Amino acid sequence: MNDPGDPLDPWTDRLLRLGPGISPEDARGFVRELYARAQAERDEERAEADFVREE
Repeated sequence: MNDPGDPLDPWTDRLLRLGPGISPEDARGFVRELYARAQAERDEERAEADFVREE
C-alpha cells in the first residue's frame, strides 16, 4: 500500500490507525471517494471563478 508516488497512501494509513476495525480495502475506497469529491468541488470552484473573471 505504500507506493511513494500515491498521494492517497498517507491518508489511507492514517484512517487505518484511527479506526482499528476498518479493512484496508474499505479505508482505501473511502479515501479514494473523498479525494475524488474534493477534486470535483475544486474543479467546480475553478470553473466558476474563470466564468466570473471572463464576465
